[in-house]
Amino acid sequence: MRNFDFTPLYRSAIGFDRMANLLDSLSRAEQNQPSYPPYNIELTGEDKYRITMAVAGFDQSELTIEVNQNHLTVSANKTADEQQRTYLHQGIAARSFERRFQLADHVQVKSANYENGLLHIDLQRVIPESMKPRTIPIGVQTTEKLTVVPSSVPSNVDAA
Repeated sequence: MRNFDFTPLYRSAIGFDRMANLLDSLSRAEQNQPSYPPYNIELTGEDKYRITMAVAGFDQSELTIEVNQNHLTVSANKTADEQQRTYLHQGIAARSFERRFQLADHVQVKSANYENGLLHIDLQRVIPESMKPRTIPIGVQTTEKLTVVPSSVPSNVDAA
């Protein structure tokens, strides 16, 4: 069991209390998370990710993908088999499941594909223009919204 003390983070950083609470809740949630079905998370490009889940034995119609705020939930409800079977060994799990993933801010689900018993969910981080770095002019007081100035000289100052 891992416990982390976030006290130093609270002392030296402002506004990161949400992140510390998120890390704490993730560590608790991971302990309760079942290991079925197996999955991979891979980086496929800059700000692009793919979750691949092994869902052999499930039909595409039995799978559900839901995004609610920053939570991605993948679930499956296995329909009852109409045929009565007698297994000598049953190694392929055919039980319903629900797997949850916490998504970072601005991460969006772009697509989902099902092929050869694997569910592929493609994700991408899309940072809005308002969140990208911008230059703030010095010495300019305005009541208007700040705009991006391409050079380091404020637009209302004459360059001599």
